[in-house]
Amino acid sequence: MRHTIVTLAAALLMTAFSTAAADAATLVPAGNRNAAQPGVPGASARRTKASNSSYERKYQKVIDLLSSDKQLIGKIKSTAGRYGIDPIHMIGAIVGEHTYNVDAYDRLQSYYVKAASYAGSSFRFGYEDETIAQFIAKPEFANCSPNSDAYRLWSCRENVWEKSFRGRKVGGKSYPDNRFSAVFFQPFYAGQTFGLGQMNPLTALMLTDMVSKTSGYEKLDENDAAAVYKAIMDPDRSLAFMAASIRKSIDDYKSIANMDISDNPGLTSTLYNVGGSTQRAGALAARNRARAAAGDGPAWPEENYYGWLVNDRIEDLKKLL
Repeated sequence: MRHTIVTLAAALLMTAFSTAAADAATLVPAGNRNAAQPGVPGASARRTKASNSSYERKYQKVIDLLSSDKQLIGKIKSTAGRYGIDPIHMIGAIVGEHTYNVDAYDRLQSYYVKAASYAGSSFRFGYEDETIAQFIAKPEFANCSPNSDAYRLWSCRENVWEKSFRGRKVGGKSYPDNRFSAVFFQPFYAGQTFGLGQMNPLTALMLTDMVSKTSGYEKLDENDAAAVYKAIMDPDRSLAFMAASIRKSIDDYKSIANMDISDNPGLTSTLYNVGGSTQRAGALAARNRARAAAGDGPAWPEENYYGWLVNDRIEDLKKLL
């Protein structure tokens, strides 16, 4: 009972904050800003070709999964409610991921089975012979306070990686010119994401405080890679991390760019796909300050190929709910 009360209180507080922020923010119109779909990256095309499929077949497959699984739709609605978001945002992210990145399993139970297979696995986060714990203990990370919330902490560490290590030789060791998440948080192969929400392990670590506070799940630890993978593979927990990611994007655009994107699932899906909502909202805010100084109207945030599909097929997706 106490867990339920705490969770409900957190959801109410989050909704109240979002409502207050929305009052001051400019509502971004629904629909796409681009008349035609932006180009799909080559990596997505290669994955789809390798599976002898097509985007439309993959889209229909995930739509079939969602339309036939009332249990899953119920979980999506319940989770969305805890995080104060419309469930259509979660539907959009799931459809986008399984249309452009991976094929959907035929049923929800397959995701649970796959998650269970990781529970007893032994692997770690690191690069070559250096564990993530050893890496973030370097003096370059001294200003990233462990007392910060998880999002600020890991964002700081990611920034240090970009500025001081990416593509550089430090202390006699050469580091790849690649993303922090791809180098240190993919023990199997670079670019790998998992589960119903296709969540990246680093993103999950960033969101673990919010998910723990709102959904009551135990906080994730970078030194327990198996637990991180189990969390993002398990559909119930994966949905919580998805909702947290979307909530963070909406809040970032309201508080930083003064834009309310809560009525545009194509935009939240785009941000779910590309990440970096804090930095992207900041860039949009700077652009609009410059436009305002020049006497121009605001520039709207735009959807990418993934979000464009979500907005283009929005009536199909709404029927699932």
